[in-house]
Amino acid sequence: MNPPLAQEHPLSTTSSAGRIAPGPAVVPVAASVLSMLSSVMAGQGIDTLTAKLDELRAWIGSDLAEVEARLIALLEDRTPAHQSAQHLIRLGGKRLRPLCVALAARVGGDFNEHARELAVAVELVHSATLLHDDVIDLGDRRRGAATARCIYGNAASIYAGDLLLVDALRRIQATRISGLLEKSLSVLNEMLEAEALQLANRGSVRGTVSDYFRVIEGKTASLFRWALFAGGRAGGVPMPGCIELERYGNSLGLAFQIVDDVLDLTGDPQVVGKSLFADLHEGKMTYPLLLAMERDAGLAQQIEAACQSGTIELDAALEAHIGQVLWRSDIVPDCLKLAQRCADEAVQALSKLPSSRAKTALEDVATTLVRRAK
Repeated sequence: MNPPLAQEHPLSTTSSAGRIAPGPAVVPVAASVLSMLSSVMAGQGIDTLTAKLDELRAWIGSDLAEVEARLIALLEDRTPAHQSAQHLIRLGGKRLRPLCVALAARVGGDFNEHARELAVAVELVHSATLLHDDVIDLGDRRRGAATARCIYGNAASIYAGDLLLVDALRRIQATRISGLLEKSLSVLNEMLEAEALQLANRGSVRGTVSDYFRVIEGKTASLFRWALFAGGRAGGVPMPGCIELERYGNSLGLAFQIVDDVLDLTGDPQVVGKSLFADLHEGKMTYPLLLAMERDAGLAQQIEAACQSGTIELDAALEAHIGQVLWRSDIVPDCLKLAQRCADEAVQALSKLPSSRAKTALEDVATTLVRRAK
């Protein structure tokens, strides 16, 4: 089936004078990835790792605070496109990719000015993809709030994503680190090819596991890979070490996305920040869904029937049945085991790097991300 066409959404938060209402309050840095990781570990009673992550917050929190300040300050309230970008950025987020840049740079010894700009750049690229995705997928919720397209319109969100991409590339170019801009363009091309493959397969229950991994390696892992490489280069890590950091980033990105796809089907909507089954409503066949259809003979036909009308029509009974299959057939545990193997591979990729506080922190990040709840 063909994907639904994106429709313009009315400006739903205008004042009586017709001016667009201010964006949401800025999310403090304390709500970022460091606090998320620490709370995950504390919730599971893993005291040693919780203590390590508390130390990590104290050590690198100021680095991320500087990145956050630059993100918040980078756009003025001039047009709906600028406001659309601000809306998403001010909602915060995990800021996991800037964290990866910071830690990779500190593997080389210093989170310097070039590393700060690259940390901002990688978050801008990520934010641009989210703005575009919400238009393509007709997304209404992001990080627990209305998406930018619902407030400022689809066109403004598309232009906002483009603005962020251009800003990111300029920052990368300004560092004048040899080969880094070219690598970033290669990664962007990889991301687009993965998006194109996902679009081609949208609504098709006959997708393959091979295609799924091609998509997530291109859409998600490639940017993690770039973040680790760029941070390492900015921090002065020798090229062989940067290659190992790339390997870490690729495996970390795969683990992150597999867990994300499980949470889309089984998480707490209030914690995850979006409605469950969002991927399936958008016609995306993720790894847990592919396994579910493989292990339940009738489920593929039911999902295929729901995808026949040009829009994805899921009723509560089908969603409940999918949930039962996910747990009854051990799909959730199997997906999380695969994510854990990817995380273990990420840690193994660091084995050739010299011991350092930053290396240990990267190991801890890989260990905790597969246990997250959002």
